Amino acid sequence: MENVIGIDVGTSSVKALLVSSNGEVLKVSSPEYPFQTPKALWAETDPEVWWTATQQAIHNLLGGVDPKSIKAVGLTGQMHGLVLLDAEGKVLRPCIMWNDQRSHAECEEISNLVGPSKVLEITGNPVLAGFTAPKIRWVEKNEPAIFSQISKVLLPKDFIRYKLSGEFFSDVSDASGTSMLDVGKRKWSDEILDSLGWNKDWLPEVTESTVLSSSISSSGSEATGLLEGTPIAAGGGDCAAQAVGSAIVREGKVSVTLGTSGVVFAQSDEYRVEPDGKLHAFCHAVPGKWHLMGVMLSAAGSFQWYKNTLGDFESKIEEEEGIDAYEQLTKGAETVTPGSNGLFFLPYLSGERTPYPDPHAKGCFIGLSLIHKKEHLSRSVLEGVSFGLNDSLQLMKTLGINPSEVQLSGGGTKSDLWKQMLADIFALPCTMVNAREGAAYGAALLAAVGSGDFASVEDGSEAWIRTTEKITPSVEANAYRNSYAIYKSLYPKLKESFGQIASLEQPDSDGK
Repeated sequence: MENVIGIDVGTSSVKALLVSSNGEVLKVSSPEYPFQTPKALWAETDPEVWWTATQQAIHNLLGGVDPKSIKAVGLTGQMHGLVLLDAEGKVLRPCIMWNDQRSHAECEEISNLVGPSKVLEITGNPVLAGFTAPKIRWVEKNEPAIFSQISKVLLPKDFIRYKLSGEFFSDVSDASGTSMLDVGKRKWSDEILDSLGWNKDWLPEVTESTVLSSSISSSGSEATGLLEGTPIAAGGGDCAAQAVGSAIVREGKVSVTLGTSGVVFAQSDEYRVEPDGKLHAFCHAVPGKWHLMGVMLSAAGSFQWYKNTLGDFESKIEEEEGIDAYEQLTKGAETVTPGSNGLFFLPYLSGERTPYPDPHAKGCFIGLSLIHKKEHLSRSVLEGVSFGLNDSLQLMKTLGINPSEVQLSGGGTKSDLWKQMLADIFALPCTMVNAREGAAYGAALLAAVGSGDFASVEDGSEAWIRTTEKITPSVEANAYRNSYAIYKSLYPKLKESFGQIASLEQPDSDGK
């Protein structure tokens, strides 16, 4: 039997899947690792940590499996991260990650140098602090000795490709999040690079996601157990790969991913740009197609923060009795009526991206009174994240994307309450599919298409993916309309205050 491997270089773990030719997930391995926040708004990781975890994951998959059965490898991973290599291929500094917000000033600089309207026209997006180009600018200004040594600029998954193959490639979907790609033309933008004075040779060649762009080298084979010469598909950014792994491969298809971040994703057959740049317009991992995307920086991550901060009691019960802490918190939330009795949660714990590109935005509870209990707080966190995701869906509708249903995925969908809440707030049926491994599964499918198992991504999707659950809006859907209207009004009223609060933030206790 021939198999493919899909690898997702995530924020806190590498997930690797062994997938059969009929789409069955045969093995899963997901070694974890931390990332660092040395200063407020910073997020960094040593890329070698990813490589160590990737080696471990592949070895775990190959246990008892003939490496000759691996037809191809597909790659995906967290987008926007900045990995810098010197001329010898050595990492120059820790990766500045997607959720790092230090480069706010550099975004404005780049936008002014190129021109805001020109940036939006070329890249489909404003320059945002999470994107790659402002991170390069930050290094140029703040770490000139490192900047002077740059030989290659890579995205996280493409660093793993380099370690596996010794070759430098990327794909158009991942490159779309750098602020350096001409998204409409699906190639690096000479105009932007020239405006910034950067060397185009720093950047890897970009291809469509299904292209077998490289292969396992002798050193990659020795490190992983994969056979030398095993093809590696170009792959895609994690959001695009997630969409491929969820059958969001035709116009009008919309998905919502409840991971650490939250992603609302819609395929588009044409290059559409939201006039104010509130939605991302990226190349899709489906060759020749694009997608619109809204990103919430702290989705299920908000509920994780809530559990870690205020869920000590539930965590103790989990330790003693084995009852999941999240399950306990959501059961409490079920006892509260929609709207959480006038309590609102703004999920801007890491700043925000869509629809408010504001690194200074803050998370907060609004409306607290003596009538509120922990159950209200729990439900308001779930509702606040759901309202924020609905912001993106409503923006897509203004551009002509009108889905008949929304497909759900991600860790947050373990909660039946949260799934029903999303169907009610979206006022649309929500579905689940059999593919639950997300971006890694999409990477595996791209590898299968690239290796000739299917004529197209669409064909592969139809063969591998089917609907397993449908959640229809309940009578409670109407109860959310007024609450959502109030939620939408809060950020504009608080924006100025968020900026003032940011000026009061103090360094960490160690002085960093």
